[in-house]
Amino acid sequence: MWHGEYRDPRLVEVYDAEHPWGWEDDFFMRVLADRMTPRVLDLGCGTGRLAIAMAGAGHDVTAVDPARACLDAARRKPGAARVRWVEGSFETLSPGAFDAAFLAGHVTELMVTDEEWSGALHALRDSLVVDGRLILDSRDPAARPWRQWDRAGTERSIVLSDGSAVVAWTEGVPAADESTVSVVHHYLYPDGLELTSAAVHRFRDETTLRDTLRAAGFRVDQLYGGWSREPPGLSDDGELIVIAVAEPRIGP
Repeated sequence: MWHGEYRDPRLVEVYDAEHPWGWEDDFFMRVLADRMTPRVLDLGCGTGRLAIAMAGAGHDVTAVDPARACLDAARRKPGAARVRWVEGSFETLSPGAFDAAFLAGHVTELMVTDEEWSGALHALRDSLVVDGRLILDSRDPAARPWRQWDRAGTERSIVLSDGSAVVAWTEGVPAADESTVSVVHHYLYPDGLELTSAAVHRFRDETTLRDTLRAAGFRVDQLYGGWSREPPGLSDDGELIVIAVAEPRIGP
């Protein structure tokens, strides 16, 4: 389910250096401020950038991730003491514990099978109060982002805290139906060491997201294609950003 960047401390450092605060974080913080949401879940929190900011804004934040190396890096950051850090995944969530839940940073794509995705959505619905919000992002498969995932299209230099630079690139091979893409990330260090990390990404279109959310007990309230709240397909961001609301359970 999770990239090696989140498990190898050397790659966690590279990941953290490559992902400073961005416009997507501004978007999530604005969404969080739209309503009174004292108790917040960040599922798949990574190295904790968003969780720490949400806690700094006064929210009671629980940040959950299965990767210990990632959580270790998160705990070392300023402001980390305000966050409740949990090693685990959606199986660890308590019923009715949150007013809002976030699946940020394309975490949704790493839940590859239908069973895992459905299990996560049902667990998230159970963990939210009625009318609690689920906020998630996923790349829009209609934009076919994997077409650029080769060395020529993705090679970049990542500067670490000690001033050294790691050369990184990504290679992606889509399945025949393009519903999944096998991805390998390469990291070349100055001393010649090359580390790699492999994962499979699952891309769900707008219809699939809406249908699976509805089946898990959510109502899609808003759905955007970009971080400036453009409609799907009308932004160069190539995203599907969903704000869904937990509906009351029907029946016993």
